[in-house]
Amino acid sequence: MYSFAQRDETKVVDEPFYAYYLNNVNLNTLHPGKKEILNSQSSNFIEVLQELNALNIKELLFIKNMTHHLDGQNIDFAKNWCNIILTRSPKRSIASFSKVIKNPTLQDLGYKLQYELAKDFKKNKIEFYLIQSEYLLMNPEKHLEKICAFSKIKFSKKMLSWPKGGIIEDGIWAKYWYENVHNSTGFMEHNSQEETPLPVKYNSLYKEA
Repeated sequence: MYSFAQRDETKVVDEPFYAYYLNNVNLNTLHPGKKEILNSQSSNFIEVLQELNALNIKELLFIKNMTHHLDGQNIDFAKNWCNIILTRSPKRSIASFSKVIKNPTLQDLGYKLQYELAKDFKKNKIEFYLIQSEYLLMNPEKHLEKICAFSKIKFSKKMLSWPKGGIIEDGIWAKYWYENVHNSTGFMEHNSQEETPLPVKYNSLYKEA
């Protein structure tokens, strides 16, 4: 999202279905700032889609979604979108997620739903681009060029860096989740040797993911 936000002709939207997810899908996990999130955006899925379609944009609209925020919804609307599935090593995801939400579940992490979404895309002949974040971080320019080619837009080197700190498009939840990106100025490769072993209590979750 921060990468695409650097493009002059692009408007980015941060997780527009978060309130829908909290109000209709995941009623058990205590997300930080839940009340603020519910007050900041509509929790009606169709209403949010209508708002996105009505946005006044220059040329491009980039929407950052979490797969589990779409749980239970018909994905026909995605036929008119360029769909990119960004996945991540489950070990890193669990380690990161558990810093904010203790004892995350498979639903919280979204891996099963990413898999189901990809199957739905294939079944409905909806094209999508799949990339693992670790590969993106190894060579961001190469992979962003491929993502742009898939999306039928020109790559811009502006996408490789951004000013330190947040962006105005950040969701109200940024203060809980975006510390690392707020401290970054571009894509940073993670050294696999620096990985901290997962606590034993997450072993079954890791295997599921």
